[in-house]
Amino acid sequence: MKTKKIMAMMLAFFLVMTGIIGCSKSGDSSPGNVSAGSGGKLDPVTLKIVLPGDRPADMDVVIKEAERRMADTLNVKLDIVFVPWSDLAQKTQMMLASGESVDLIFDAPWLHMEQMISSGYYEPLEDLLDKYGQDALKVRSQQMFDANKFQGKIYALPLGNTHLAGRTYLVRKDLREKYGLPPIKTYDDLIQFAYKVKENEKDVIPLLAYGQPGQKDVSWGAFRAFMEYDPQILRSDALGQSLVLYYKNNDGKVYNLFDEMEPRVWSWIEEARKLYTDGLIHPDILALKDVNSVIESGKIAVAVYNEFGVPTQFETAVARNVPGAELEAVTFIKSEKGKNITNFKQANFQAIPKVSKNKERAMMFLNWAAQKENYDLLAYGIEGTHYKAKGDDQYEQIGSGYSYFPYAWIWNPTTDRLNAGFDADSIAHYQFNKNADNLTSSILTGFSFDPGPVMNEISLYNAVEDKYYNALFDGVFDPAEQWNKLKAEGEGYVKKIQVELQKQIDAFLAQK
Repeated sequence: MKTKKIMAMMLAFFLVMTGIIGCSKSGDSSPGNVSAGSGGKLDPVTLKIVLPGDRPADMDVVIKEAERRMADTLNVKLDIVFVPWSDLAQKTQMMLASGESVDLIFDAPWLHMEQMISSGYYEPLEDLLDKYGQDALKVRSQQMFDANKFQGKIYALPLGNTHLAGRTYLVRKDLREKYGLPPIKTYDDLIQFAYKVKENEKDVIPLLAYGQPGQKDVSWGAFRAFMEYDPQILRSDALGQSLVLYYKNNDGKVYNLFDEMEPRVWSWIEEARKLYTDGLIHPDILALKDVNSVIESGKIAVAVYNEFGVPTQFETAVARNVPGAELEAVTFIKSEKGKNITNFKQANFQAIPKVSKNKERAMMFLNWAAQKENYDLLAYGIEGTHYKAKGDDQYEQIGSGYSYFPYAWIWNPTTDRLNAGFDADSIAHYQFNKNADNLTSSILTGFSFDPGPVMNEISLYNAVEDKYYNALFDGVFDPAEQWNKLKAEGEGYVKKIQVELQKQIDAFLAQK
């Protein structure tokens, strides 16, 4: 009996060690990355995770609970580093270029995703997902993965809760009702409301957009592209948020505003100038680094926002700062089957840098975060303290200690909950756009641009565009003067980028 017991113990020990050794063989990480400490427990690891935005007040409370849950399994500590949105592009690029030790990092095509991949900063994730990411795979459709490859590989985990991003104008509902105006149904209605505010509310700024270089797609004029049709204008794969290179009509062609100005785009630019000179757009728009706090002040009548619905943090703050104030969500995106063209690409990603010494454990963490109860914790906080669950797919936020930001690191369409406080129209938009069959697939779905051949031109042009783009689309300076400066300095770079992008698209389409 004693001999059998010893043999059984030896067999168990062998199986445990075999499993541990198997877990350590992935990517090019160091052999000790997933190894056993005393008693067969994984060695403790601290993951450094770089995220955009501001650190929630109760972040430490949530992280403490997450670490408690992982103590006997992943044995991971979390070092969460937040970088302000206004500094995101520069600081994250410096981190990667300097070889700073980072295990997970936020990136996006509108930031510098392609450049970082071409420069070799990110680890391909196929093997890691296959070995340690079964749950991270399950909560995302194959379509989402197929459409969000770069140079034919999965270099980062796609983050998104729908197949078409929401775009909304946040409107002071109480002021609209004060003036006896009906619900806003058109863009003209929106502008009429803004002029009414200008006439009657000296302490309220009618219109607010974003003015920093990394926020080009939420400048006032450029934001129009998300909600207008005929033609439906889509940003290109080469220049991120910029409309200077663009697609339209789903024809596989790359259009260049420097070659020929699109009349619809120029009308947005000219209108932004009029709104600014008429005193509707925030006068200091280019200097504002924290637009969210300005919205939360309650002294804005209309603000652009990159989702459907009114975020709880805005709703709560506005009501607190201006008693009686209330926000409503207004969108002109159409919920008609087939009306919206999409390539199913996501705007946000979570990548594992090559320099990470904890690649396996980083993927294990992303997999852990994809499990419903863990996702709820990291997305919404402590149940009963920061949020209240409403069924399986909605939630109600409690207080402002832990704001919603799964879009920065763990977002997925399966476990994400909708805000129960959203209006019925916003919830309907989310549900409609979760179904891929409701959307028209772009002819370029699955295409991935390799910026390598024009990396220098992209870098030089982005530096030029950063000087003029937001000022142009936010109406701060004379449009013709700004456009001529942008064109004079950037046209040569853009033409080379356009030619290379079209070349790669033609090759992609030829293989379909």
